[in-house]
Amino acid sequence: MDIFNITLPVAGIEFNVILLIIIGFCVGVLGGFFGVGGAWIVTPALNIFGFHMSYAIGTDLAHIFGKSIVATRKHSKMGNVDWKLGMISIVASIAGVEGGSQVIMVLEKVGNVGSIVRWSYIILLLGLSSFMLYDYFFVRPSNKQALKKETASSTRSKANLSQRLHRIKIPPMVSFPTSGIESVSLWIVLFVFFITGFLSGFMGVGGGFIRMPALVYLIGCPTAIAVGTDLMSVLFSGAYGCFTYALKGRVEIIAAFYMLIGASIGAQLGVTAVKYIRGYGIRLLFAIMIAFAGFSVVIEQIYKMTNIPVYSVIAGVLVIGSSILMTVVICSKLFKAVRNEKRLTR
Repeated sequence: MDIFNITLPVAGIEFNVILLIIIGFCVGVLGGFFGVGGAWIVTPALNIFGFHMSYAIGTDLAHIFGKSIVATRKHSKMGNVDWKLGMISIVASIAGVEGGSQVIMVLEKVGNVGSIVRWSYIILLLGLSSFMLYDYFFVRPSNKQALKKETASSTRSKANLSQRLHRIKIPPMVSFPTSGIESVSLWIVLFVFFITGFLSGFMGVGGGFIRMPALVYLIGCPTAIAVGTDLMSVLFSGAYGCFTYALKGRVEIIAAFYMLIGASIGAQLGVTAVKYIRGYGIRLLFAIMIAFAGFSVVIEQIYKMTNIPVYSVIAGVLVIGSSILMTVVICSKLFKAVRNEKRLTR
């Protein structure tokens, strides 16, 4: 496989082109489907396979920016983007990204950035996955009537959080008709996007793996609109993140380009799949995916602590294998739904 290796001059390493394209395709499908940049896969994967953490973060943000252009455009055509909510998010997200990137630069000088970022991933990924699985299996109404009326049941499941926040009347109050939100404090919206922007700059993510659930459970958006709006916000935060890391010399643009080749194809499939899979189905698959990603980072951290090579191999196999498996699941559901739709229209 050495024939497919290329030299990456900025990162100062050799990397397999096929692996970059596969990572890009899987993240394109998963990002388009879940409404996230997919950095919970890309940053750990690049780090596991040889990138220094700061270069993995910067390169991932460049890839996120390019992929999100394709996915956001397609979601917009499907009516899944709340542009008003997305535009409000930009200022807070960019401020958060800059704050997160500055913290990374400080930690890089100290010399322990990789370990801190990995532990942050572990806490957030496994914590968020546990919350969403709990919501799916215990909070979600289990009777058959509620299952047939998913829109109503999903509203009840997230009412405790989002409606409590909506009762906080700190002016100015804003409404988001596209998302069906009558009134919410602007400060709450700005705070959510500032925190996810900070995570974007700190962890090399578009912020989507926490922003999409935040839009659903805290802001109260329907799942499909949360997916599309999140991608729109990821587009802008990823663009600024790419810019600020490029100024710091931490973006390997060649690697980002090859990942975009796969991502441009995968994003089309992922976005289309949203049309055929129900909101709670999206949330369940999302929770499972980030749980796999979290465990891969746990194993990588064990490798860094013990220096036993087999743990690094296991971590790499887990993050790539779970991404491929989830990509296959989403694509198979998409193709099955398309076949059924064609059969019914004949």
